[in-house]
Amino acid sequence: MKDVYFKYVTALLLFGSNGIVASFVLQNSYEIVYFRTLIGSLFLIVLFALSKRKFGFWKNKIHMLYLMISGVAMGGSWIFLFEAYTQIGVSVATLAYYCGPVIVMILSPFFFKEKMTSAKLLGFLSVIIGMICVNGQAFLQGQLSSGLIFGLLAAVMYTLMVIFNKKATSITGLENATCQLIISFLTVAIFMGLKQGFSVEIADGNLLPILILGVINTGIGCYFYFSSIGRLPVQSVSILGYLEPLSALIFSGAFLGEMLSPVQILGAALILGGAAYGELFQPKVVFLNKLKK
Repeated sequence: MKDVYFKYVTALLLFGSNGIVASFVLQNSYEIVYFRTLIGSLFLIVLFALSKRKFGFWKNKIHMLYLMISGVAMGGSWIFLFEAYTQIGVSVATLAYYCGPVIVMILSPFFFKEKMTSAKLLGFLSVIIGMICVNGQAFLQGQLSSGLIFGLLAAVMYTLMVIFNKKATSITGLENATCQLIISFLTVAIFMGLKQGFSVEIADGNLLPILILGVINTGIGCYFYFSSIGRLPVQSVSILGYLEPLSALIFSGAFLGEMLSPVQILGAALILGGAAYGELFQPKVVFLNKLKK
């Protein structure tokens, strides 16, 4: 189990450092995501081939459709997120993006018949107040920066990605990760082709950070993530999952000098704390029943 926890925590820290690595790539956001998904897809295809497994995603057509929608949403979320990194910085973009899990939590009763609890509603309210604290000046002036809008759109795309991926129950593990990343790459490639054509060059000095982002942060990160979450307790996955946004905030302060104001720090605590409370808090009766089982 130590190896499983190591893989999961490493994956979260790699994901948390995405914005830092991307800051060293002097190309536009969709080109960065294009190279990231391309290299990551190739890495997972090789890994899947070495595992001697066979693809079977087409056996359930409706689940294949769900996975395709999820892959398109993941490609879109990364395009929006990396553009938000560029415009408003890693820290604020990460906090906007992390509204995604809360949106999933609120919509879960409609899509997965999960019970809506007072804890989830309080968590949602905490996140809303937190977003106002983080972006207080823009809210007071009645303005929303395009960077913040991109961050929130990334959160919406994240919501679609999670919902449709969870509905594709027959496609799991490494096959799920590989197929989803390939679909994400195709989505980003089509978007980039329509926007500027399919010809793209890697500028001088960008090759190393692009390879790090594609092979390590995306390829190895996705492999570690999807090969570990199925072997860990759900509560451990949920609690440790908050290492990703927390590490992104710490990394952005340490390496990029992005410091949050005291009010923004309070907002960050409300966002992450509200998301954690809504997801992890359980009534005492439910907790005792689980202990009896």
